[in-house]
Amino acid sequence: MPYLNLSYAASEGLAVAEIAATLTGLTVELLGKKESLTVVSINRVPLDHWFVGGQASVSGQSGAVLEIRITEGTNTKAQKAAFIRAAFGALAARLVNLHPASYVAIHEPPADAWGYSGETQEYRYIRGLSL
Repeated sequence: MPYLNLSYAASEGLAVAEIAATLTGLTVELLGKKESLTVVSINRVPLDHWFVGGQASVSGQSGAVLEIRITEGTNTKAQKAAFIRAAFGALAARLVNLHPASYVAIHEPPADAWGYSGETQEYRYIRGLSL
């Protein structure tokens, strides 16, 4: 049940359906998450509202921050590193002159601190155990 939030600033807009599909695919392939539960939100920020080092971005340069939430302890360090590398590569391939200070961050809330459809991940795990 990952949730991905991409904020980006660029002179030109992204093909949002394409990048959402790409990010969903990477989440499924590299992190083993369910496609049907993967949510992607994409927000474009005006270029003059994107600052790096206290300086507004200039025309011809892009910036991005991708944050993803996955349940704590469900992926290895190697899987997370592969996702970060691939997601950054996907953004760099689609955003012109992507600033190196563009980030991919994986947040891992504990299973008892988040869920979907009104149930925590921990509850789903416990309910699925054979006792």
